[in-house]
Amino acid sequence: MTSSGTYAFAPSASELVLNAFARIGVRSPELTAQHLADAAMECNLLSVQFSNRNPNQFELETPTITLIPGQASYSLPNRTLAIGIVYVTQFYGTASAVDRPLNPISASDWGAIPNKTIQGVPTAYNLQLLNPNPEIVFWPVPDSNGTYLANIQSFRQNQDVSLVGGQTLDAPYRALDAFTAGLAARLARIYAPALYPIRKQDWEDAWNEFAITDSPDDTYYLVPGLSSFYY
Repeated sequence: MTSSGTYAFAPSASELVLNAFARIGVRSPELTAQHLADAAMECNLLSVQFSNRNPNQFELETPTITLIPGQASYSLPNRTLAIGIVYVTQFYGTASAVDRPLNPISASDWGAIPNKTIQGVPTAYNLQLLNPNPEIVFWPVPDSNGTYLANIQSFRQNQDVSLVGGQTLDAPYRALDAFTAGLAARLARIYAPALYPIRKQDWEDAWNEFAITDSPDDTYYLVPGLSSFYY
């Protein structure tokens, strides 16, 4: 016997919905328009939960902004949820360029800066999750002594889930089981409350497996700052 030799498993969102209903004992012939309307809503709410639970690596993107001398604040795409790292490419004429990573600062740290309009090479940024468009603020304010390009490695929200036209999820292969398990748990709350504890545990197990796979492989070290410790 031989294996298929293919890597084409990519079920549509509607196929995952059918499987989620099957996990709670609701078979395809039993589905009504109300079932499908509830499933469509729960799919999109589950996407929100995915984004809130973890900075998913498949949602990573790097929009760029050409900084304008004297302008500190810039709008980000409204799909932006969080920032991983920001680095500014500083161009020296046309011959060379240098990338400089920036430090994130909190709203309180930003408020404590005495001179927020001073200009120079940006060294820090503050993310403001405003509605509808998040904003990023640079400090020092970009000056006119060079050309600065901000590279903003950020995490975006999932694309909307649609159950029509055979559309698939905005998610990779490794996320399919976790999504289906999560959807089954959500639908169980509506249509099979007795099965909810089992389906919720299944969702948590599937999520944990996916989150381990989707987590970055960076190594983190926690070092206490004892030099500033006082009694």
